[in-house]
Amino acid sequence: MKQIIHIEGMTCQGCASSVEKAIAQLPAVESVSANPKTGVVTVMQQSPVQADEINVVLPHKYALVDNLSARPPKFKQLFPLGLIFLFLIVGTTIIHYPIFETQAVIPDFMGLFFVVFSFFKFLDLKGFQQSFRRYDPLAKSIHFYGWGYPFIELTLGVLFLMRLEVQLALWLTLGILSITTLGVVRVLMFKQQIQCACLGSVLNLPMTEATLIENAVMIGMAGWMLL
Repeated sequence: MKQIIHIEGMTCQGCASSVEKAIAQLPAVESVSANPKTGVVTVMQQSPVQADEINVVLPHKYALVDNLSARPPKFKQLFPLGLIFLFLIVGTTIIHYPIFETQAVIPDFMGLFFVVFSFFKFLDLKGFQQSFRRYDPLAKSIHFYGWGYPFIELTLGVLFLMRLEVQLALWLTLGILSITTLGVVRVLMFKQQIQCACLGSVLNLPMTEATLIENAVMIGMAGWMLL
């Protein structure tokens, strides 16, 4: 009998081996094959293995998400992200109503974006860093970058809102979001099922095309302001 499950937290072949070894301990399991790129684990078993059994033997850095076919609808998973964007748009509109000048509206929207998104990351810095390094190329290679990223976002938010060193903030936005976007594209290309760290680890958002669009919007705004 074959069972397909999804495990979060695998970043390399060593991680996959650890997961395989852990699940193979269960009496009903005959063989295990884990793919660290997609997070998909194939379990050959004599009888069905329950989620509770798998969670008991898994090392703490890995997490059983669910059966891939049992995921809630994508719109429900992305609802918090959409709601936050709606509030950012409404907030920016209220600030500038009734006069909307692009050169003023865009920096305020970007400032509010970075402040709000950094807030969610600060709620669980360790959890954010662990999630972020699974796909951001720079966070994978430079350990402290993941820890410092929320502080960078907060600083950018303040610079935009206070109109301080806006040109520098725009170039930094282009740089860090372009790097992150490369990681997002890679995840989507390989169809990996991992958590998006854009709102930290408190809200369990999946990595989807919405993350790519979110980054593209911010990169587009920064690029337009630099023209």
